Amino acid sequence: MSTSSSDIRNVAIIGHGGTGKTSLLEQALVQGGEVAKFAPVDGGKSVSDHASEEIARGISVHTAMGHLQWKGSKVNLLDTPGSADFIGDVVAALHVAELAVVTVGADVGVQIETAKLWRRLQAAGTPRVVFVNQMDKEHADFSNVMADLRDKLAGNFVPVVVPIGAGDGFSGVVDLISGKALSHTGGKESSGAVPDEAADAVEEYRQGLIEGAAEGDDALMEKYLEEETLSEEEVRSGLAASLKENVVVPVVAGAATLNAGVASLLDLIRLAAPSPLEAAGESPVSADGEPSAFVFKTSLDQYSGKLSWIKVMSGRLTPDADLVTTRDGKKERITKLFVLQGADLKDVPALAAGDLGVLTKLTSAATGDTLAQDSELSYPPLDLPQPVHAVTVAAESKKDEDKLGQFLSRAAEEDPTFRVRYNGETRETVVSTMGELQLSIALERLKNNAKVEVATNVPRIAYRETITGSAAAEYQHKKQTGGHGQYAKVEIKIKPLANGQEFEFVNQIVGGAISRGYIPGVEKGLREGMAGGVLAGFPVMGIEATLVDGKEHSVDSSELAFALAARGALRDAVEQAKPVLLEPVCDLTVYAEEQYLGDVLSDLSGRRGRIQGQEPVSAGILEIKALVPQAELLRYAIDLKSMTSGTASFELEFAHYAPLTGRLAEEVIKRSQAAEAAGR
Repeated sequence: MSTSSSDIRNVAIIGHGGTGKTSLLEQALVQGGEVAKFAPVDGGKSVSDHASEEIARGISVHTAMGHLQWKGSKVNLLDTPGSADFIGDVVAALHVAELAVVTVGADVGVQIETAKLWRRLQAAGTPRVVFVNQMDKEHADFSNVMADLRDKLAGNFVPVVVPIGAGDGFSGVVDLISGKALSHTGGKESSGAVPDEAADAVEEYRQGLIEGAAEGDDALMEKYLEEETLSEEEVRSGLAASLKENVVVPVVAGAATLNAGVASLLDLIRLAAPSPLEAAGESPVSADGEPSAFVFKTSLDQYSGKLSWIKVMSGRLTPDADLVTTRDGKKERITKLFVLQGADLKDVPALAAGDLGVLTKLTSAATGDTLAQDSELSYPPLDLPQPVHAVTVAAESKKDEDKLGQFLSRAAEEDPTFRVRYNGETRETVVSTMGELQLSIALERLKNNAKVEVATNVPRIAYRETITGSAAAEYQHKKQTGGHGQYAKVEIKIKPLANGQEFEFVNQIVGGAISRGYIPGVEKGLREGMAGGVLAGFPVMGIEATLVDGKEHSVDSSELAFALAARGALRDAVEQAKPVLLEPVCDLTVYAEEQYLGDVLSDLSGRRGRIQGQEPVSAGILEIKALVPQAELLRYAIDLKSMTSGTASFELEFAHYAPLTGRLAEEVIKRSQAAEAAGR
């Protein structure tokens, strides 16, 4: 039988890279009896990091799913990558989890990705627990990390499990709820009394826990104010209420590789994490009704084919269900249901509402789709950031073009932040990713698995042309080649359009100078003429064109003739209307440590950037906003990592087009003319 929805706990493990997320999942699976022996990350045999690129690099690049039974609850764990390049997987995991466990290194405290992820959690109102991991490391200091959390992140941080010692002197943890000390030997924990030397600190921490638990319930707060204490059971119930309401952020200390604090964390998840039925959000889970599900991730398996990772949103899903992908109405026959343990699929008879599972070989469903019996139902999509790093790709050998296209299509299907498009304007295939690491791993897979060699380059910028003045022109198209000829005469006026509008056509013909049947041909010719400007052949935008007069021939005129005449008139008018180049400008948001602020600002100034403002994300970490021409950002992912020792990251969105003049405009025009002459 499937687990009851009220007993399910969906948890996303998130945090800066290197803080032990994968080891935490691995040890949790050991504790739940799902894995016989703990496998260290550097051995390449952990449940999470099973892909070849993960084993080779020693980092997670894909979300891994694991599950375990813990004291009557089913705990689904999603181990997410720590690099900003793979934020898409983190967003997907948080979309379906009711709780986030944020790992923080005991020796380093809050890092830049921690702060960025925290802002995302704050915005979504996601309940969270902090796991202060790696207490056995040199320079580990729980007190410093607590101060760092309170200084840099928003939240009422309440220790629930505290360490005994640190670094080489780390010997275990104290569970403040039960008051027991848990020491670790050979990967196993044993309980005992709190050491005398830690008793005072533990009592102080416990008082803080009691206060935090009281904040979740008015009756408990009243009792606490009267008696200045709570029973163990009252602490448990109060802590659960406080976590679910986001009144407190419980903090658990431990060392996942030593199995210290892991069981206590699982106890806390079972006790206090919201079930899918309790979680707030746009789309609440319901155990009632017809079955429906949300596809939050897609992966492609060498043996099982396409795997669609789902969260059951309503009802009870069974293998005989007939669902449709509501995006396109295509039917999907569910033949088997699976759960994932790393790379291993295990079939199950049913999935309850709120549970996570996998469907295989769906024909239409993609990441972000809704599966339901009601074709009108649609759950909110993933809120994914825009890719920030782009290159053009082309197969070195023409015979590999099809293989390249298939690989890129599959890569985009697996990761929605890996985007592929063909730019017809520049005749280039452009791959956009969240960073250089994401791109380089994809290209390595292409070379090693598909045996395709590719050439990459910086994409050409999609410049535009516009006018800064008004002008008028007339053009006569006349052609006689025997039989019916072609004749049309068009007179137009043009002027700039404001507010970023592309094109507007106004017909002021009176008295029938041009028959009504030919007017669409004039507009069509004008729009076609906008496709290539007079300066460098870039598309033209921001023009209002008014047809004021013209002339036709009773035999030789046609819609085609008027379209050709309109194109000629537009070209002549644009040449007189003071044309200029336009370049795309982007909204850039940089997240950097304060020590690098001067370098980042100086670099942005050198890129013709205009700083729009800066504000702290947390203590020591800044958000810098700027408007920067796209042409200056083509290598920014690489350059920013270099100037900030790999700690900074950024987000990018198109903002608007702006005039480009002077030497830079001349260089763009020369390059465009040279490319055209070369046949590009």
